[in-house]
Amino acid sequence: MQFTPLHDRVLVRRIESEEKTKGGLIIPDSAKEKPSEGEVIAVGEGARKDSGELIPMAVKAGDRILFGKWSGTEVKIDGEDMLIMKESDILGIMTDKAAVKAA
Repeated sequence: MQFTPLHDRVLVRRIESEEKTKGGLIIPDSAKEKPSEGEVIAVGEGARKDSGELIPMAVKAGDRILFGKWSGTEVKIDGEDMLIMKESDILGIMTDKAAVKAA
């Protein structure tokens, strides 16, 4: 099934956190926090100003993002847990340091 968010909403897949600490300790599922990092799967067309002018989205499918701990609404699409959130809930886009230096 294909899903396209409306307006300024974004469909996000959580990126799971590490299973171990830097010291090598395994973190049990009961102690893990839900990750606040994800990958943008789909975006809406953007919000509209009162004049009707379209405000384009700052994120695109494939972007790796950070979002607030309580952001979004959890949904299940094709058996996979996803989040739908407004673009304003996204705190920032993560980039690879190597790619930034090369650019």
